[in-house]
Amino acid sequence: MKPEDIEAESFRIIDREAGPHGFGPEEWRVVRRMIHTSADFDYLRTVRFHPNAIAAGMAAIRSGRTIITDTHMARAGIRKPELKRFGVAVKCFMDDGETHAAALATGGTRAEAAVDAAAAEMQDGIYVVGNAPTALLRLIERVRLNQIRPALIVGLPVGFVNAAESKAALAELDHPHITNTGRKGGSTVAAAVVNALLLLAQPSSKLKPET
Repeated sequence: MKPEDIEAESFRIIDREAGPHGFGPEEWRVVRRMIHTSADFDYLRTVRFHPNAIAAGMAAIRSGRTIITDTHMARAGIRKPELKRFGVAVKCFMDDGETHAAALATGGTRAEAAVDAAAAEMQDGIYVVGNAPTALLRLIERVRLNQIRPALIVGLPVGFVNAAESKAALAELDHPHITNTGRKGGSTVAAAVVNALLLLAQPSSKLKPET
């Protein structure tokens, strides 16, 4: 089978096994890609969308705003042709020298320092967290203080320490976000969310089944 045929068949299987769900057409395009990436149907019941999340994400992409990721894995997983089409840059500040120095100076994590380092870049853009709960908590703190205003936060950190708690805090934030409940998540799933938004943002997108 060709790669596109495998993907199309995968989506047909997901649609069949998922059955009825409460997601709208755009939301389902996002959730279905999360399931496709992870083979995990738990996302059917755990994903949470702010009412303005998808519109905000598509507007940011169509305006060529920067996407910031908390890991290079998430950055690598985002579709390059669509990024180029919209003139969107994807940046990760985790390994910058200034990030390391700031983390050492404050005693915080590099993920927290990377959020601070990206502050000027994320205005009206998208911040993607697939690994570090401390990054998500720092984002939430600075949004609440009106110090940064990303258009959308994709918050899907994975793990056992503060992953679920940071996502619960994001779900309570009145700011466009896509997240889930519980410990599951990860960089690949976070990248899948962005990829779904990139495809939705295309003018040719008709919300028909992807093939």
